[in-house]
Amino acid sequence: MFHPRCYESGMEHIGNMMSRKGRERNDEDIPEDGEAMAAACIPSSGRVGLRLPASRGGVVAPGVKALRGRGARSARSGRHEPHVREAADDGWGILERLAAEPLKTEVRDETARTIISRNDSPDICFERSVNPYRGCEHGCIYCYARPSHAHLGLSPGLDFESRLTAKVNAPELFAKELRHPAWRPAPVVIGPNTDAYQPVERRYRITRRLLEVAEEFGQPVGLVTKSALVTRDIDILSRLAKRNLVKVAISITTLDAGLARMMEPRASTPAKRLDAIGALSQAGVPVAVMVAPIVPALTDHELETILSRAKMAGAVEAGYVMLRLPREISGLFREWLVDLMPDRAAHVLSLVRSMHGGSDYDSRFGHRMRGAGPYAWAIGRRFELAARRLGLAGRRLNLSTRRFRVPPRSGDQLMLPGLFDDAAERENADGGRTE
Repeated sequence: MFHPRCYESGMEHIGNMMSRKGRERNDEDIPEDGEAMAAACIPSSGRVGLRLPASRGGVVAPGVKALRGRGARSARSGRHEPHVREAADDGWGILERLAAEPLKTEVRDETARTIISRNDSPDICFERSVNPYRGCEHGCIYCYARPSHAHLGLSPGLDFESRLTAKVNAPELFAKELRHPAWRPAPVVIGPNTDAYQPVERRYRITRRLLEVAEEFGQPVGLVTKSALVTRDIDILSRLAKRNLVKVAISITTLDAGLARMMEPRASTPAKRLDAIGALSQAGVPVAVMVAPIVPALTDHELETILSRAKMAGAVEAGYVMLRLPREISGLFREWLVDLMPDRAAHVLSLVRSMHGGSDYDSRFGHRMRGAGPYAWAIGRRFELAARRLGLAGRRLNLSTRRFRVPPRSGDQLMLPGLFDDAAERENADGGRTE
């Protein structure tokens, strides 16, 4: 379905065929752009003669246009759905009229049962995380979290950015799990599968309350965001930073405001993100810049400039990630690319496939974030040289876990005065360490 309000067509036989394929083979083993998908190719709008493979559970419609303020061009079905939906026009121009109307964001409150997630991926530097929301209103077309919406029976396309879930009891659960006797202090990253500071955070303030819990417990936390709203909580963040309990990573994809508006329609502008780096840095909060993702032939030429501008603003660390197109993201990104940049589409996709052995994506650990081949090597070398020149290479702030304390609740027995004075003095002398 290429708009939530378009009607459903009876393509059940295609959906059943795709769902059988998913049961017969592990999802990770199905190539996003392999022979099986090539057989389902249908023509695009015809402007450049590019043939786009349909993603699992969806089809690519010709001439798909953007909804105002949204990144995805369609609400294509997720990989778990037995039916496929496509847009159809009755001849009265209804699709054009619908595209001109804003698609309102719906937020559903959820009472979660647990809140701290764990992972054992060797590709990322944290093992525990908290996601205060499901979905993200920023609408970044390339967002690697989009496929997670398919587990809810929703589209990784428009639903991901317009049908959100707020975990309203996240702060209470966070405190409860930190109090558990089995908890062993370790850094927790807030918002790796959503953006903790997306627009709905202004109303819900869940992220701020999570930070308040972290401050109360002395729990180290990390934040990853594209939003300047992070500066709203600079009071808490600065206090946490003085105890070496926080680090913020701000992601910048491009410095071109026009391109950012197309790729990340509801995220803060690049200039605002640079301002946020400066404000946090001046408040004593350590900030890393993530050049992520690097989109071949669209944003790769900005790598050194982004690093330089971020360093001038106050960033002390840097990292990068190449464009990733797992599962439904492949088809969604192709729709976006052919609609807005038909003259570059073939070149961009060719470079993406060159990093993944001819496929849109390779999910192997150690490969998926950076890719391989001459182009991937060149990007890595450019990043290494620029980061070294700017003093951003090889730096990593290790957050302290030694300050963690379970605060007493009403009715709890109070500790004797001075019982932990020696330990506190050792912690103050130790401070944070940078490698």
